[in-house]
Amino acid sequence: MKRGFCVAAALAVAVGLTGTACSSSGSGSTSSAGSASTTASGPAVTAGQLPGLVPTPANSQGTKGPDSISDNGIHLHFAVNGAPSDVMAAYKAALKDKGWAVTTIVTSGGGGSGGATYTGTNGSAYGVFDGGGFNTSTYINVCAWTTKPAEPNCVRGDG
Repeated sequence: MKRGFCVAAALAVAVGLTGTACSSSGSGSTSSAGSASTTASGPAVTAGQLPGLVPTPANSQGTKGPDSISDNGIHLHFAVNGAPSDVMAAYKAALKDKGWAVTTIVTSGGGGSGGATYTGTNGSAYGVFDGGGFNTSTYINVCAWTTKPAEPNCVRGDG
C-alpha cells in the first residue's frame, strides 16, 4: 500500500511540474523563489536609459558626465552645495524615488566632514554612489551599468 501511495505522489508531482512548466507566465501563480529572482534581476536596462535613472542631487552646483565607462556603464560627477551627511541622506532618498533598491555600504561623519557609499539596483541596472566632502562642499561620483559588472569599481572624478 505504501509503495502505491509513493508512486501516486510521484505522479502527482510530475503532473504538477509539467503543468507549471507549460503554463503561461500570466497565470497568476508564482512561487516565492520565482518572485525573488525576477525582482533581483528586474527588467532589462539599456545604456541609453542609464542617465535617466540617475537623479541629479538637490543644490547641485555642477555636473560632469555622463561619460562612458567599461561594461556598458556611465560615470557622473556632481558638486553639491550642502553638508556631506545631509546631502548623501537626501541623495539616498532621491535614488529610492527613482526606483533604486539601495544598500548602504559605509557612512561617516563628524567635524564638518562626512559621506557615504551606496550600491543599488534598478531593474537590471546596477549602480555605485559614492560621496563626501567638508563643510558645505560635497562631491558625488556615480557609476551605473546595464547589469552588475564583475568589478563594479567607481573611480572618483575630479573634485
